[in-house]
Amino acid sequence: MRDLLAAFAQAFRLLVSGDPALYAIMARTLLVSGSATVLALLAGVPLGYLLARRRFAGHTLLLGLVNTGMGLPPVVVGVFVWLVLARSGPLGSLDLIYTRQAMVIAQLIIALPLIVGFTVTSIRGLPERLPDLLRTLGAGRWRMLWLLAGEARLGLLAAVMAGFGAIVSEVGASMTVGGNLEHSTRVLTTAIVTETSRGDVPLALALGLILLALAFAVNLALTWAQTRGSR
Repeated sequence: MRDLLAAFAQAFRLLVSGDPALYAIMARTLLVSGSATVLALLAGVPLGYLLARRRFAGHTLLLGLVNTGMGLPPVVVGVFVWLVLARSGPLGSLDLIYTRQAMVIAQLIIALPLIVGFTVTSIRGLPERLPDLLRTLGAGRWRMLWLLAGEARLGLLAAVMAGFGAIVSEVGASMTVGGNLEHSTRVLTTAIVTETSRGDVPLALALGLILLALAFAVNLALTWAQTRGSR
């Protein structure tokens, strides 16, 4: 209990003092996880729509892979991405290992099945003949997808929250492909692991509280948008 109280006090001091190292780590955390979430949204919404509205060879297999992917262990994803991006791997020539780009790729793989799965559920909740009606009214393919996304926005916002929440709190993949390099790839989760290994439990707890506050702030904004959308 004493460590927890000390952690609250230290987290408050770090935030109020404007510690540049802390704010750099926070910004890097948002940049990496935010970029991965946006990319997962751009790829996942069209794929989710396809799975929800079309039947094709391998449809059930692909949907099963998406559902399985929603529970992917982050450390397994990290090892897979490391094998691909390592210098001896097929994409080693790109020199991406131990960079923020590698972390974005790993987090994208983690978030994508969640975005696709939530999108499938959201689109299936719409009237089945709505796409035909929109086409009759003259909407093109991308215009129709945009209008359907607007109708399914509550579910899509839930997809964003699920995807962002899963990757902003993961540590295995980020540590494996990012290397936890100071001033480069260190994010809040890897910083927590670092301080814990050093035995500085109050600081590790303080960083954990800051991570929770950051995730809460993002999800509060999305929840506000979701609530406005339901009115």
